[in-house]
Amino acid sequence: MSRKDAINSLYLKRPETSNPAQKSADRVRTGAISAMGASLHEMSENAKQAAHLQKQLAEGEAVISIDPKKVDHSRIADRINIDVDAAFDKLVASINEHGQQVPILVRPSLENPGRYQVAYGRRRLRAAEMLGLPVKAIVRSLSDSELIVAQGRENLDRKDLSFIEKAFFARNLEDDGCDRGTIVAALVTDKADLSRYIAVARRIPEKLVHRIGPAPKAGRARWLLLAEKLLVDGAISIAESVLADQSLQKQDSDARFNAVLRSLEDKPKKAARPTGVWKAPNGKRAARIEKRNGNTALVFEDKIVPQFAQFVSDKLDELFEQFQEKDSEGE
Repeated sequence: MSRKDAINSLYLKRPETSNPAQKSADRVRTGAISAMGASLHEMSENAKQAAHLQKQLAEGEAVISIDPKKVDHSRIADRINIDVDAAFDKLVASINEHGQQVPILVRPSLENPGRYQVAYGRRRLRAAEMLGLPVKAIVRSLSDSELIVAQGRENLDRKDLSFIEKAFFARNLEDDGCDRGTIVAALVTDKADLSRYIAVARRIPEKLVHRIGPAPKAGRARWLLLAEKLLVDGAISIAESVLADQSLQKQDSDARFNAVLRSLEDKPKKAARPTGVWKAPNGKRAARIEKRNGNTALVFEDKIVPQFAQFVSDKLDELFEQFQEKDSEGE
């Protein structure tokens, strides 16, 4: 058995297809056509999952019902939790109405007999727990590395992780002591890409990523750009102030990502350009003339000539009259 077959045998694997028509059908559509297409796609996926489940049952894979409270969640999170998750709300409603269609995969707890640890299906587990329902599960003995591979591969097959989710999943696994070979297998990537994932995850503050969300449309290049922008002094504070906007929090994570990146890409205002200096009779610099954005400013040094700025301000009318008289004399 090849390594790929061995990995695929760990979980319910959707059959791969090379049919170009299938790829064409995956294009984004809107309105009634999109809704009908999504329903048909969901029906098709459920049928495929049911077929694989029947095959596993025929091979001796038993599905049992477990109290969700007896199942420990994954030690390493693979998805970014966000406050508003419409997809999870839809999953809860579906399980409440139709029941759990696809079982989760668990292994017997190594530390606590009678308890289990989830390999994949964490969202289905959380939904069952919220609804107060037992969770359907396949129980299988898995090593630590097999557990990690199953967790990563199932997410890639059912709903692809976004770039930043992969990055933080990889970083968290490495921080937990997982070797890179296992992480490569879990994310179906190579060593070079894995290094890039981890590098980005170490450069962007995790609390900022949780506020932005998974941003599935933002690929590696744009997350790398954001990581570079955040290195500038004050950039993180700017990003946090943008994300504090309550109206932005109601939008999806891609909108939040775009808003943060735009705020850091804005061209800085041109600094004032000093064009002249006036020195007091004692030789100290007492004022400077600055030009910026079509304006000219006379800035006094209060420590050198205290209250002189107010004196000049009071004399503006008189000074302007003198200016006009001189200007008229020159005509």
